[in-house]
Amino acid sequence: MKRRDFSLAGGVALAAGALVLPAARAQTTTPAQVQGKAPQAGEDYLALDKRVPVDAPAGKIEVIEFFWYSCPHCNTFEPALDAWIKRAPKDLAVRRVPVAFRDDFVPQQRLFYALEAMGLVDQLHRKVFAAIHVERQDLARADAIAAWVAKQGVDKAKFLEHYNSFSVATKATRGTQLQNAYKVEGVPALGVAGRFYTDGTLAKNMDRALQIVDFLAAGIRSGR
Repeated sequence: MKRRDFSLAGGVALAAGALVLPAARAQTTTPAQVQGKAPQAGEDYLALDKRVPVDAPAGKIEVIEFFWYSCPHCNTFEPALDAWIKRAPKDLAVRRVPVAFRDDFVPQQRLFYALEAMGLVDQLHRKVFAAIHVERQDLARADAIAAWVAKQGVDKAKFLEHYNSFSVATKATRGTQLQNAYKVEGVPALGVAGRFYTDGTLAKNMDRALQIVDFLAAGIRSGR
C-alpha cells in the first residue's frame, strides 16, 4: 500500500487489514512477463541518493523488510520471505522493520520490538499476522495487543515491561527513521545494503522483488 493511501485512510479501522490497497500494489506479473529482463535502476529498483547506515557486521549484506502487521499484502508475502531467507546466501543479514506511516501504527511497531526483545519473534510473528488476517482480531491498540499476547502463554507483565520500555521506544523511533531514510513508499518493501530500495510496485510483484534483491546482492559482492 502506498504511503499516501495510508494517510487518506486515516479514519478507517486498522483491524484485519481493513485498508484497501491500490491496484498497483496488488498487481501480479507472471514470470514470463519479466523473464530475461535484467533489473533496471530507476525502473525496477531505486538507488538511494544518500546511503543509509547499516547494522550488519562487516562482510555481510544487510537486507531489510519493511512491513506492517495489518497490511494484507505483508501477510501474503510472509511465507515467500521466510522461504527465501532459508535459502539465502550466508552473507545476507536479513531483518524486519515495522513501519509507522502514522502515529496509530506505533502500537504494532512496539509489539514487534517487544517480541524481539523477549526472543519470541520466531514463535509469535506469524501468529500475529494470522490473528489479524485469519481470525479477524483487532490488534491496533496496546490493551488489545497485551491481552492477545497473554493468551499465547506469555507473561503479560513482562511483555508490557518490554513494550513500554525505553529500548523498545528507541527501536520504534529508529524504525521510523529507517523507513524515511529509505523513502519507503509502501509495504511490503525491501532495502538493500543501505543503498537500494524496491517494492511490489517497482518490481511488479514481490516474488520478483526478491529476485531483484538477489541481483543487487550479487552486484555488491562483485564490487559493482
